[in-house]
Amino acid sequence: MNIESIAKTSAKSSRDLVILEQIEREPEMTQASLAAQIGVAVGTVNWHLKRLIEKGYVKVRRIERRKLRYIITPEGLALRARLMVGFIHSSLDLYRLVRDRSMKAIEKIKNNGHASVHLIGEGDIAEIFRLTCLEQGIQISEDENAPTMKVIGLKIFSNLEVTDEDDNI
Repeated sequence: MNIESIAKTSAKSSRDLVILEQIEREPEMTQASLAAQIGVAVGTVNWHLKRLIEKGYVKVRRIERRKLRYIITPEGLALRARLMVGFIHSSLDLYRLVRDRSMKAIEKIKNNGHASVHLIGEGDIAEIFRLTCLEQGIQISEDENAPTMKVIGLKIFSNLEVTDEDDNI
């Protein structure tokens, strides 16, 4: 399994999970406020809600002329639990994959006789790489003459000379 497929699977189910959690917290929330809270378009929330309603995970009751209340059904609660477990599993899978790739990159760094690395990038992937380096005795340096590891999205790139492999970790 690769990082991209883990991330895509996680993103699809995590949106349903977030919507179910928000509905549970505030059942009378509008689609517009829900969209604003989770950072997506109202149409996206509408599409997810329609799907959740069609599958019987959420019910809708009209409480005023233009106001709705969303109710999570027992099936919806079970779905939320499954999604949460799936989210945890995919997060751990992603962590393990990034950690494995980080260890391979660190092995290259050590095999080339370096004790430090210049890290460019931010986010969770860069943080996993940073912590793995420190754990393995590789210092994170601002020295641009040290081997450079660049984190872009879900990938780690190296400027070390590579013989048979791609530069992409």
